[in-house]
Amino acid sequence: MATKKEMYMAIREMVIANQEMVDFIDHELELLNRKSSSPKKPTATQIENEGFKAEIISYLTEVDTLKCIKELQAEIPSISGLSNQRVTHMLTALVNDKKLEKTYVKRVPYYCIAH
Repeated sequence: MATKKEMYMAIREMVIANQEMVDFIDHELELLNRKSSSPKKPTATQIENEGFKAEIISYLTEVDTLKCIKELQAEIPSISGLSNQRVTHMLTALVNDKKLEKTYVKRVPYYCIAH
């Protein structure tokens, strides 16, 4: 499937004789470029998650043992009320950033500080 920009470029080639349509398409392309170049600021949830991630790293640094999600939720008060999916998402991000390591024990993921 073609992107919006690619579609506008294809249409532009088809209507090259009609200057009014070419001007319109050029304007739309300019708006698309401006939209894609504007920096996106993080949402309130993303900002909140960064704080939770810092707490998780701090806690795992102190205990220095493998912990599963349920254990983390039971032992870190600030994330105890969060859903498993949200905590999993944060832990996966930390693993991708190489701040945590993920190990499976009997098909259950456990996390520890990356060494």
